[in-house]
Amino acid sequence: MPLNTEHYLSIARKIITDSPPDLKTLQDICETPDEAVFTLLPGADLIRNFYKGKKIHLCTICNAKSGKCPEDCGFCPQSAFHRTQIDNYGLLGKEQLTRIPKSLSDTPVNRYSVVTSGRGLSSEEVDLVARAFSSLEKKRLSYCASLGIIRDRDFAVLKKAGVTRYHHNLETAESHFEKICTTHTFKDRVDTIKRAQKAGFEICSGGIFGIGETDSQVLELALELKRLDIDAVPLNFLSPIPGTRMEGTSNLTPLKCLKIIALFRYVLPEKDIFICGGRQLNLKQLVPYIFHAGASGIMTGNYLTTQGANLDNDLEMITQLGFETLI
Repeated sequence: MPLNTEHYLSIARKIITDSPPDLKTLQDICETPDEAVFTLLPGADLIRNFYKGKKIHLCTICNAKSGKCPEDCGFCPQSAFHRTQIDNYGLLGKEQLTRIPKSLSDTPVNRYSVVTSGRGLSSEEVDLVARAFSSLEKKRLSYCASLGIIRDRDFAVLKKAGVTRYHHNLETAESHFEKICTTHTFKDRVDTIKRAQKAGFEICSGGIFGIGETDSQVLELALELKRLDIDAVPLNFLSPIPGTRMEGTSNLTPLKCLKIIALFRYVLPEKDIFICGGRQLNLKQLVPYIFHAGASGIMTGNYLTTQGANLDNDLEMITQLGFETLI
């Protein structure tokens, strides 16, 4: 298998002239040794630049309901199956849900998402979240909700409130899913995404890596997201929280993380790819390379249960690399 930059650049040039790679080519990219990842990056960078230019999307989230989740996802510190030292609280009120977006008016952050733990909110809880979104200005910020498996009626309520995107991660490849979660199925997640699409939402869906998946399962997930025509793809890297089933299991390295990002860019050339949870912990000094690996956005601020990056530091990094924010 060739491991030279020109080979991958030729694949990238074909992609931007509307000649997508076949499965064998993507498998070859997937099998590129981690230590050879820098041969992949110029091609991934070319694809990102062609479709996304130098604009970097910034999003931030609110952990609006934390802990005591009845699902048994092995990586998640919010699962009731795990004993972790996180804050547990019920759904926040309207004032708390609107505090963060109101503070973003003078920043280049362009999307705000409300995220809740649990299998899915009740309709009464969805109504509360919708009332918070309804009260927010719609000119500059875009809004996303991540409320789990909800009803068709609830999607309609959120849509009317001005939410334009629904987030629901597939988490991992279907062939690996049962090793990660047994309280709901991969199909449950796919069905939720399809119902959200039918309701008129853009979809934000990706996964988390470092949870025992193989390289081929990383590709499997990317191809499923392509099949579903997902709009934005968040890539998370495991922060192995003490007390979870995945504690001490991650085999991620900074180079492996960059390879995952690059692979997703080759598979999903036109989509937004966001780097989210675990980027500082896992990419370490190589964080600035995420954009050259194909990322077109980042989550800034804190994550659900772990500390994230400071917005000012993220903006400084973006500027120093010659990129600019969307706003």
